[in-house]
Amino acid sequence: MSEELEHNEEELNPDPEMQMDGEDHSGETTTKVTGMYKEWFLDYASYVILERAVPAIEDGFKPVQRRIMQSLKDLDDGRYNKVANIVGHTMQYHPHGDASIADAMVQIGQKDILIDTQGNWGNVLTGDRAAAARYIEARLSKFALDVVFNPKITPWQASYDGRRKEPINLPVMFPMLLAQGAEGIAVGLSTKVLPHNFIELIDASVKHLQGKRFQIFPDFPTGGIADFTNYNDGLRGGKVRTRARINNGGKNLLIITEVPFGTTTSTLIDSILKANEKGKIKIKKIEDNTAAEVEILIHLPNGISPDKTIDALFAFTKCETPISPLGCVIEDNKPLFVGVTEMLRRSTNRTVELLRSELEIQLNELESQWHFASLERIFIENRIYREIEEEETWEGVISAINEGLKPHIKHLKRPVIEEDIVRLTEIRIKRISKFDIDKAQQKIDSLEDRIAEVKHHLANLIEYAIDYFKRLKKEYGKGRERKTEIRIFDDIEATKVVIRNTKLYVNREEGFIGTSLRRDEYVTDCSDIDDIIVFTAEGKMMVTKVDSKTFIGKGIIHVAVFKKKDKRTIYNMIYKDGAKGATYVKRFAVTSITRDKEYDLTKETKGSKTLYFTENLNGEAELVTILLRQSGSIKKLKFDLDFADMLVKGRASRGNIVTKYAVKRIELKEKGLSTLKPRKIWFDETVQRLNVDDRGELLGEFTSEDRLLVINQKGIIKTVIPEITLRFDDDMIVLEKWDPNKPVSAIYWEGDKELFYVKRFIIENPDREEMIISDHPKSYLEKVFVDYRPMFEVLFAKKRGKDRQENIEINLEEFISIKGVSALGNQLTKDKILEINALDPLPYEVPDLVLAEEIDVVDEETIPSGKETNISEEESNNDSPSKPEKGDDPISDDEGQTLLF
Repeated sequence: MSEELEHNEEELNPDPEMQMDGEDHSGETTTKVTGMYKEWFLDYASYVILERAVPAIEDGFKPVQRRIMQSLKDLDDGRYNKVANIVGHTMQYHPHGDASIADAMVQIGQKDILIDTQGNWGNVLTGDRAAAARYIEARLSKFALDVVFNPKITPWQASYDGRRKEPINLPVMFPMLLAQGAEGIAVGLSTKVLPHNFIELIDASVKHLQGKRFQIFPDFPTGGIADFTNYNDGLRGGKVRTRARINNGGKNLLIITEVPFGTTTSTLIDSILKANEKGKIKIKKIEDNTAAEVEILIHLPNGISPDKTIDALFAFTKCETPISPLGCVIEDNKPLFVGVTEMLRRSTNRTVELLRSELEIQLNELESQWHFASLERIFIENRIYREIEEEETWEGVISAINEGLKPHIKHLKRPVIEEDIVRLTEIRIKRISKFDIDKAQQKIDSLEDRIAEVKHHLANLIEYAIDYFKRLKKEYGKGRERKTEIRIFDDIEATKVVIRNTKLYVNREEGFIGTSLRRDEYVTDCSDIDDIIVFTAEGKMMVTKVDSKTFIGKGIIHVAVFKKKDKRTIYNMIYKDGAKGATYVKRFAVTSITRDKEYDLTKETKGSKTLYFTENLNGEAELVTILLRQSGSIKKLKFDLDFADMLVKGRASRGNIVTKYAVKRIELKEKGLSTLKPRKIWFDETVQRLNVDDRGELLGEFTSEDRLLVINQKGIIKTVIPEITLRFDDDMIVLEKWDPNKPVSAIYWEGDKELFYVKRFIIENPDREEMIISDHPKSYLEKVFVDYRPMFEVLFAKKRGKDRQENIEINLEEFISIKGVSALGNQLTKDKILEINALDPLPYEVPDLVLAEEIDVVDEETIPSGKETNISEEESNNDSPSKPEKGDDPISDDEGQTLLF
C-alpha cells in the first residue's frame, strides 16, 4: 500500500520538495506538501480575492454582480424576467452554482438601486428570506439602464469557457460602490464598505468637480441613529456606532421604530430577551408589530425608569451596534486599501473620462453621418449616378463616381474613400427619385448643430459632468433622502444603568460579603458588574468586585455599592489612634482607588479602632455628643462635636484631634444638612444629555430639592429631578431650572374653535405630566414664555376692502390672570393673525437665594506630624498634602489591568 501511494505521489508532483521524506516506525511513508502549499494555496487565495470577494474600484462590482448585471442587460426587453431564468443565463458567465448567483442577486435587489423587483424579495428589517428564484421576477431599473451600460466603451474579455464575451468592467458613471456598499471575506483579506446616501454622493461629486472640499458619511437602509466621530474615512481602524431609534411611548412603554444596520428585528428582540434573563434590564413583555415599518413595543414593569432602560438597552443589547469599516478594493489585480473620500474622487474622475469617451464616440458618429449625408447630396444633386451607366466593370464604376465627386468635395472634413463610394452605389433608385434637397440640407444643418454641441461639451467637460450629475439627482433622487440620523453619542456607563439583579449580604463578624450569603444580613440590591466598598472596625477600607463570597476582614461596619468619581458622598469618621493614642475626627471622599487593595484610614498605628462612622450621600454633617471616661482630674466628660466644622479632605488625611482622653461612647445628637455647594448641571445639546463636566449650556446650581422644567412642542409640560441618565426628545423647546413661583405662559391654536388662546399658570403638581393645549388633533402650541413678565406682539393679516389692522403689543401679566394648567385660557382675538413674535420681557427683580455653605473636597490632604490641634482650635493653615501611594489614582484589577474611571 505504501509503495503504491509513493508511486502515485511521484506521478502527481515530481517536485523534489514533495518526494518521500522517509518511513516512520509503522512503515508508512511521509510526503511533504510544501510545494502544494506554496503554489496551490496562493493560487486559491488570489482567485478568491480577485474573482469572488472584493469589488473592483472601477465599477464597484464583484465579478458575480457584474455578470448578473450583464445577464439582465442581455435579457432586457422592458418586461420582467423570472429570477431563475436570469440565474441560468448568468451561469454562462459565472463558473459557480446557481445558489450563490441567486443570493447575490437578492442582495442587489434589496438595495433598490439597480434592479426593479417584483414578488417577495425578503425583508432587510426582519431578516426574512426571499422567495424561491422561480417565484420572483426582476428587470433593470431605469437608473441602471442610464448609468451602467454602454457597449461602445466597455472593455471585453472571453468568458471562463471561451464561448461568450463578458465585460472586464462596466462603464458605471456613478459612485456605485459607495451607494450600495460592499462586504466580503477572502483568504487573509476582507472588505467592508458601508452604504452611503444617493443624493449626498451626487452632491459630493459635484463639489469635487468644482474644486471644493466635501465629506460623506454612511446612510443605512434600516435608518436608525449613528455616530461617525471615529469613522476615519472608512479606513481600517475606524469605528461607527449605530443605535436603534427608541421613543418613549408614555408610561411604562418604549417603542423601537428603526433598528441598527446589520441587525434585524428578530436578532434585536433576542438580545433584549437575553439581557432581561441575565437581569441587565427588566421588562414586562415585548411585542413585534413590524410590517412595512419597524414597530417593537417594550412594556416595562411599574417603577422602572424608561430613560434608564433606554440607556440599558444601548449598553447591554443590540440596540447599539459598533461597525468597523474597512475600505479595500481591487485595482490592477491587486488589493488597495483606500478611504471613501478617495473612492469618490476616483469614481467621479472616471465618470468624467467615460463621459469624454462617450462624447468622442458620439462626435465621430455624427461626423461620419454628416460626411455621408454631404456625399449623398452631392451624388444625387449633381446626378453623378448617371456617369456610371456606360461603365462595364466595378472598377470603372468606382472610378467614375470618384471623378464625378472631385469638383464638389472641397468642403468635406476628410477624404473620400472607396467605402464611401460603395455606400453611394447602394442607394436605391426610389430614394433618388424622392430626394428632397431642402430636407437633405436641413439634416446636414441639424448634424452640424449637434456636432458643435458635442464639441462644446468636450471643451467644457467639467461643466458637462456637473450637469450630468445634477440631472441624475433630479431624475432619480426623489425618495432617496437620508434615513440615518447623524448624532454624537454620549458614553453610557454600564454600572449606572444596569438593573440591580442580585442581592448583597454581609457577615460582619467573620468578615465576608457576597451574593450567596443568604442566611446573613441583607445589605442592598446590586448588579454583577458593580464594585463594593467596605469599611472595617480597624479603620481599614477596600473596594472589590461583586462576587458570591469574598473575605474582607473581621469587624465590618459599612458596606455599599461604590460609585466611581463620586465627590458628593462624604464619609464622617472618628477613630482612636492605637490602644493609648488620641481620638481623631475626619471627613473624606473616596474618588479613586486601586481595586482589592486595603487602605488604612487611621494613622496606621497598631490597635487603632473606629469609634464612629457614617456615609452621607449628599455631604451631610451631623452633630454628635462625645462622652469621656472618668479619668484623673478631667472635669468636662461630655461635649458636642459638629462635623460641619470639619473640612472635607482626602481619605489619607489624619484628621483633627478630638481629645487625648479615653472616649466612653459617641451619640448622635442631631442630623445635619449638606455642607457641599449645590451641584452645577450643564445641558449638552449635541448629545441631548445632562452632565456635570462643564459641557454645553449651564442650567444652574441644583440641590437635592431642585427640579428641571421641561416643555416640548406637543404641549407637554413636566418637572423632573435632574438625573444624569435623563433623555430628552428632539422637539423639546424649554429646559431650565424650575422656579415654583414663576408662572408659565402659553399661546396655542385651539383646533375646535379655530382661534388662538392665551393661558398663564403655575405648576401645582410637580410629579405629574400635564398637557397645556387642548386634545383636539388640530391644536398646536404657538408660543411659550417662561419669563416673569413676558411681552409679545401680534401682526394682523390685511382685511379685504379695509386698511390693515395695526399691530399690537400685549403684556401677558395684564392680559390674563394666573389660572390652573388645565384651564382653556382667554381668547386672544377674533381677527386673522399673520404672526406672533416674542418681545423682550419687562424687568423683574428675583429675590436673592440663600445658598448652602460652599465647602470643596480637598484631595489627599494631610496634617503634618506635630501640627495637630484640638477640636476647639482653628484649622491649621500649614497643612501640606501627603504623597499619594503608588497606583492609587486608577482602580486596578487583580491582573494589574488599569481601569480609568
